[in-house]
Parts: sequence; structure tokens; C-alpha cells
Amino acid sequence: MLFRNAYTAAPACNPSRSALFSGKAPGTSGLYENLQKLRDVMPKEVLMPRHFSNHGYWSAGSGKLLHYVIDPVSWDDYFPEKELDDPFPKTYHPNNRPVSLPRGGAWQYVETDWAAVAVDDETFGGDYKVSEWIGGQLGRKHEKPFYLGCGIYRPHEPWFVPAKYFKPFPLGTIQLPPGYRPDDLDDVPLMGRRIARNRYFPHILWHGQWRKGVQGYLASIHFADAMVGRVLDALEKGPNAGNTIVILWSDHGWHLGEKEHWQKFTCWRAASRVPLIIKAPKGCQLLPEGTEPGSVCDRPVSLLDLFATLTDLTGVPAKPGVDGRSLVPLLKSPGAEWPHAAITHLGHPENYAVSIEEWRYLHYRDGGEELYHIAKDPYEWRNRVDDPDCVEILAKLRNLAPRGMKPKHETQPGIAAFQSDEVIGLKKIDGGQPPASKPGGKPVTILVQNQNQFGVTLTPLDDRGAPTDPWTMKGATRRLVNTTSGQVFVCKSHKGELLGFFQVGDKPIRVRIE
Repeated sequence: MLFRNAYTAAPACNPSRSALFSGKAPGTSGLYENLQKLRDVMPKEVLMPRHFSNHGYWSAGSGKLLHYVIDPVSWDDYFPEKELDDPFPKTYHPNNRPVSLPRGGAWQYVETDWAAVAVDDETFGGDYKVSEWIGGQLGRKHEKPFYLGCGIYRPHEPWFVPAKYFKPFPLGTIQLPPGYRPDDLDDVPLMGRRIARNRYFPHILWHGQWRKGVQGYLASIHFADAMVGRVLDALEKGPNAGNTIVILWSDHGWHLGEKEHWQKFTCWRAASRVPLIIKAPKGCQLLPEGTEPGSVCDRPVSLLDLFATLTDLTGVPAKPGVDGRSLVPLLKSPGAEWPHAAITHLGHPENYAVSIEEWRYLHYRDGGEELYHIAKDPYEWRNRVDDPDCVEILAKLRNLAPRGMKPKHETQPGIAAFQSDEVIGLKKIDGGQPPASKPGGKPVTILVQNQNQFGVTLTPLDDRGAPTDPWTMKGATRRLVNTTSGQVFVCKSHKGELLGFFQVGDKPIRVRIE
């Protein structure tokens, strides 16, 4: 069954995946964004694979399933080795980067780039190795029922894939996104416009990379499809084809210029609506006839619903406190009554979207609102929040808004209150030495954001340029640092490679390490 109106719990990797695997919505857990750590927010939560293992299953996975971690305690087996807590097999990348899109500054994610690479699938590695390992598990008999998680990384950036996946998409045939409209933000409230205009899209246009970026995205999806095909072929050829439930899902969508936005991180459909397909064989609990091939459902559903759906289909005891609802009634009959809305959270308790079958409502923490009749306006071009004909539906959707949401969980006290819109990145050290720190500076608090998947080491320099006491940060974390103006910090990777330096000014700043 294809669910055409499925939504993520949050349009970002970490909160989406954490919600799906825990069964806890961001508003329940307090995990709203990528820089939070799953086990800081939910230290004792039993995730889906461990729940199945606790009830007689063998649980294994490969690739990116959680956000840059494996969470070894949740799995019986993993590839790469779960003890490493690094879900990425070796993947081929070009040596000289960027290849296509120049860096615009510290604000730009270092992986925003695309190119065809002249290697075959096996040499490329990465998702190929994931599909190979998962295929191996599907191709053999197991003593226990099994739970397998297969994390295909593409089309996550960078959009580097073997050249053969670019060939079906010649640049001259690339169509720009049909949802793009140049005046699309005219009726969007202030906070929505600020979220939309994140500098990526103008940068891509300036460098003439729009069509090439779309081409790289399509090629990456084509590659991901091929890897999914390898997994399904292994299932069909093996001994488990007749009794395995298959669910295909993605953690979020992606903007390719719609709403003047490039990336995810919005509550509009482009980023919040997700692929979701469920295939259940005959003999499932509560669904003895299995799913009907080719069936389609347009009811509004959420990735949060998958935990309850799988326990229902397998007969495994339900996990207490799961926020989602079982989709079994819709798998039985796609037109069944479904009075539920799908809720999507965006980085803050008061930024959210409410999706029902024909309408969507967006709310921002500054009070801004949007209302779209997606049955007639699927690209959300016309905000009807002030339309007098929509008073009744607007009231209905406001009434479906989430209640009692937890504030964002902050590991380090004070981060939530930190105020600064100024962001700096690391400066390169080209052959010489970074400047020495200037003594006698005034006290300044900075927020250091490590956006690498791996850890980094930061070393303060004294007034002679000599290193003092270093400290480390894990991947995808942030830390408040009390320092002084004029202080210089040198940053190295987890491998000891010199990444650059930054110098603190006389006011609070955010330092972004990529």
C-alpha cells in the first residue's frame, strides 16, 4: 500500500528518526533538532529493534538508521560493527572538493555538492555495501524471527554517485521543480520567510547550478532505488520472501527551490511529506490476507505510526506510551474512517504543522499562521489563513494542534537562553601560524556548534601563540564556552588533522564547525 499523504514527525534527520524508533513525538520527548543527542534526551528509552529483541526477535541493521550513531545497545548485530557506533561503511568521494558548488561561507553545509564519479557500484561502496550485507541476511534462514533495518544514505548529500546513474537525466532534459513559483513567499508570515530564505538557493542560482543540482538529486534517488532493488531481489530469491513485512520510508522531504528554499528544515509539504510504502504478506496478525498489491491510501498518516503498526502486524506486545497509531485499519481498507491529523514539529514546540486529508495548517512561535487547501493547491501557493470562507476549517485545524509539548531538552544549562544571530566559521591556516590571543579581553560567552559527524579537539592559544589545555567535542553537539575577547582557538579533527582556527570578538557569537 502506498500512503500518498504521509508526513514526518520533524523535517530533520535526528528528530524524525529518533521519533520513529522510540515512538515518541518531539513534543513528547523534547528532541526537536539535529544537534541534540538521542541518549541525552532519552537515556533509557527502548528503541524499536531492542523492543523486538526483547520479545524473541533477532534485530540487526546497517547504514544510517539513527542520526550518525548506531546506538549499540539497541541491536543484536550491525554493519559496520556496532561497537564503533559509526553507521557508515567506506564510501568513495572525489579527492578535490567542492566539485560543482563553491563554498559560500561557514553557513554552507560542506556536503552540499554534486557530481558523477567514474567508479562502479562496488568501488563506490557505502550504500552498496549496506545493501550487500542486508541482502546476505535476507538470503539465509534464521532460527528466530528477525527485525532488519536497512539505512540507504543517498539521496542525502553529497550527491556523488556512479556516473551511470546520471545518464538517464541529461542536463538538457532536466525540468525545474513544478512547485516553484517566484512570488510564493508574498503571503507567507515573517518567520516563514526567514526560514525559507536560508542563502542556499540564491547561492546556487548565482553559480548557475540549479539544473545541475536537480540532476544530482535525481541521480542520487536513482542510485538509492537500485540499492533498494538489490535488497528486494535478495529477499525474493531467499527463504524469507513469503513471511517478511517490508516498509519503505524516508525521514523527510527536500526543497529544490520551492518557497525560495534549498534543503529540508521547513513545515511545508516539500520537506515534511515523505514516501511510505508497506507490504505485508499473508498470515500477519490482524491482517491475515496481507496487503493488496497496488493499493493506495490518502488518509493523513505519520512515520510515528510505524511502531504500533509493526507490533500489531507481528503480534509482538505493544510498547507502552507510543504516540503513533496502528495503520492496520487502513491496510485493511484504505478508505476506513481516520479522524486523526499528522503533526510535524520544526525545531521548537510552537513551530508545527497539522495535516489532514485535504488541508494543512502551519503555526510559528511568533504567532504566524498558514492555511492551505492541498486538495486543490498541492504546492501550497495560496495561504488562505485570512480567507473569510475558511473560518470554519481554520478553527478545526487550530483545535487539532498539539498540546502540552515539552520544551526543547538542553543537555547544557543555558543553551536555550543563549542569544546571538552572528555566526562565524573556521579560518584556514595557510602555511603560517594562527594569531596569538590578546590578553586582557573582556568576558564573552560563545556557543560552539560541531556539525561534523565525528568529534573535534579545540585548543586555546596563549598570548605567545602556544597551545594550552585542549578539550574535545563529540560529533553533532554544541557547547557553551565562557572565554574572553581576543581569545584564539585552534580546531583539529578526530584524526588530528588541522581544520582551522577562530578568534573571539567582543560580543557573543555562534561558532560553526563543519
